[in-house]
Amino acid sequence: MVEMRLVADTGDELGESPVWDPRAGCLWWLDNLKPALHRLVPASGAHGEFPLPEFVGSIGLRAQGGLIAGTLRGFAVIEPERGLYQTIAEPEPLALGNRMNDGKVDRRGRFWCGGMNARFVETYAPSASLWRLDPDGSVHRMETGIIVGNGIAFSPDDRTMYLSDSSAKTVWAYDFDLDAGTIANRRVFLSSANTPGHTGKIDGAAVDTEGFYWAAVPYDGLLMRYAPDGRVDQCWRMPVSCPTMPSFGGAEHDVLYVTSARKFLNGWQRRVQKMEGGVIEIRGLGVHGLAEPMFGG
Repeated sequence: MVEMRLVADTGDELGESPVWDPRAGCLWWLDNLKPALHRLVPASGAHGEFPLPEFVGSIGLRAQGGLIAGTLRGFAVIEPERGLYQTIAEPEPLALGNRMNDGKVDRRGRFWCGGMNARFVETYAPSASLWRLDPDGSVHRMETGIIVGNGIAFSPDDRTMYLSDSSAKTVWAYDFDLDAGTIANRRVFLSSANTPGHTGKIDGAAVDTEGFYWAAVPYDGLLMRYAPDGRVDQCWRMPVSCPTMPSFGGAEHDVLYVTSARKFLNGWQRRVQKMEGGVIEIRGLGVHGLAEPMFGG
């Protein structure tokens, strides 16, 4: 039986980027807007919060310790226990109003991050790009014409990469060459036509061991599981109205953690929707995720 429960009542304005860290048996995630980094040890319930100096859109595990992050200015290394926050690259020009958003590490230790037009409420200009940060510190622009980059995930066989543009209401699939770190043959994987709910927007995502794409549908309170051919496989109603990103965790990677946001609630919703902005744990789905790779730099 599927069970959903609130495991972190943090009231995040914009909870994002949950990542399971097997080194400490903990879950990391962000409140992008506070801004803060959270850590939860589910076995004990211990929770820690670390303030951040600027907006951070996403995080990934880092082999040398700590985390790699996509930030307001570019890319940074975060070592919360040491209080280290070090910017290492700044590829997105702030003059255009862009910043980094959703990101994932591939299985060669590279960090992929989708930029976003931070003024997308005012203008839907596709001014941002998809970036690849390599372990040697080099940065490569891999795609252009993005409004809000989200939903990055890789298939279990490393032959497909997914990228959502939430504002364009589209998820693309690319042929992915793991060894070369390249993408090609962009095609529509999902669009508002096969996304339930009224917004048609896909936020964060994860892929399970069977190659199915799990996606958060914010505003509509939905968690979707899509087959590799784009067919809707499962649809779950969440106990929050704005889920933002799912991620598999636990020792067997069979627990799904979903972050959420309070930012989009009005006054009365904030008073009555008590789980909003917390982390929801889902057990009993009968599927497993993949271990998160670690950035090699």
